[in-house]
Amino acid sequence: MDSSGWLEFFADGPNAEFFSEPLRDIETVLVPSICYYEVFKVVLRQRNETDAMQAVALMQQAKSILLTEELAILAAKNSLHYRLPMADSIIITVAERYEAILWTQDADFKNLPGVRYISKEKSR
Repeated sequence: MDSSGWLEFFADGPNAEFFSEPLRDIETVLVPSICYYEVFKVVLRQRNETDAMQAVALMQQAKSILLTEELAILAAKNSLHYRLPMADSIIITVAERYEAILWTQDADFKNLPGVRYISKEKSR
């Protein structure tokens, strides 16, 4: 699940139920390390540090995937191939590398293979 999914779930937004599906088996969910940065930063900005730490604590129940040299190089290639920003290219690369489905509401991923996408606009 990408950062937008985690944030939607934590905010109990209109698409929270969509993202709760993979979280029912949280031990199988992959969390690219860049997602900790993105989620912590947004929750800290919108709420407070306690809430941001609680969000991270839930994420840590999933399987953390560190950015290795190999993943960084593959992500750079994917960034050019898919025309994605750095964080998004890391996230899609982790999903591809581990043959996982990427759950998202980020339109940058909309038409990529291996992605379960739900639109933010249609849910509101």
